[in-house]
Amino acid sequence: MNKIIFLLPIFIAAFLSGCGQSNTVQHPAINDSKIIPAAERTDAYLPLLKNKRVAVFANNTSMVQNVHLVDTLSRLGINIKKIFAPEHGFRGTADAGEKVLNSKDPATGIPVLSLYGKKKKPNAEDLADVDVIVFDIQDVGVRFFTYISSLEDLAESAIEFNKPLIILDRPNPNGYYVDGPVRKEGYRSFLGMQKVPVVYGMTIGEYALMLKGEKWIDSAIRKKSANDLDLTVIPNGNYTHKSKYELPVKPSPNLPDMVSVYLYPSTCFFEGTQLSEGRGTDRPFQMFGHPTLPDSLKSFTPTSREGAKSPKLVNQLCYGWDLGGSNKEVLEKIDSRLQLKWMKSAYDLFPGKDTFFINNGKNFDRLAGNSDLQKQIKEGADEKSIRASWKPELDKFKIIRKKYLLYKDFE
Repeated sequence: MNKIIFLLPIFIAAFLSGCGQSNTVQHPAINDSKIIPAAERTDAYLPLLKNKRVAVFANNTSMVQNVHLVDTLSRLGINIKKIFAPEHGFRGTADAGEKVLNSKDPATGIPVLSLYGKKKKPNAEDLADVDVIVFDIQDVGVRFFTYISSLEDLAESAIEFNKPLIILDRPNPNGYYVDGPVRKEGYRSFLGMQKVPVVYGMTIGEYALMLKGEKWIDSAIRKKSANDLDLTVIPNGNYTHKSKYELPVKPSPNLPDMVSVYLYPSTCFFEGTQLSEGRGTDRPFQMFGHPTLPDSLKSFTPTSREGAKSPKLVNQLCYGWDLGGSNKEVLEKIDSRLQLKWMKSAYDLFPGKDTFFINNGKNFDRLAGNSDLQKQIKEGADEKSIRASWKPELDKFKIIRKKYLLYKDFE
């Protein structure tokens, strides 16, 4: 059963019309226009945790104003048995892809179990002393940003071991558009578990409702179905999909500001090429380049630093592009679309085109969710035709997406 603790009465009618019956609790409308992440609405979810043994899936973004969720709940007398941590670790400092070890939170002494190391989801032992799981992670609304994959694995464990899952929703800073290729069959990976586009325009709470409603999650061991997931979503206050929400905490070491967050859907594709994507600089995903590109372009040198201990092309002088600027300038560059022009320009200028895509193109294809985009870039296809190839599957996804929205859409 889905339970959505609604903030505004209008949400009830909108959601029930698309999703079927759900238990809801109405709360008074909030007149203040400030966006309120669900974690700050403690009155809506504390009753669900009282006298329960709680596991919290969290990282450095799990803040209640300026206090961490774990500290907040502990001070309020909630019995937190353990913390589950995703990619980058509980404190958000590990490199992308770096395996994270189990540890203990120094502030509270609570065990921290990594779900980005030896295993990706909790087992029976991990959940034996847990009554309910709380998920609170700041997502950025991009398919290959791995927190939605971690959510899916966590939901499967919740189904398998009969544990209620409560999601404290957070605004999506890229939730104001939908774009990019939809992942195709045969390209499932932790960078793309489901057939969704690169930019899917949903909060993580809405995404969870879609995983359940479309029966995209399952438990292979006990043969249960998505219907067995006891899911509660606590919505944000004063948020819509037209909102331009600026993150108060960086969601990962290499997304240090909103410029990187806005550019990430387009420039993360450089991870699948010979070019530096700006890791090891103060502007990751805003800069990209390579030593063999023309020296008339912007120069930069990636170096080893926290969150990018061994960046691509470390200590090598690179030439390329710097897309940085004000938030407004970058939003105008993106124009509510996943941009292909920078990738196409880099490929056209790169001297060794046979080696432009690394690992025989497999890394790039995992990001794209297909092999078509790489082929189109190699063949010099124009952006209009590439976008046209995305449209049929994008249109299908948009119909599915609409059924699970908790907030007013941008269209």
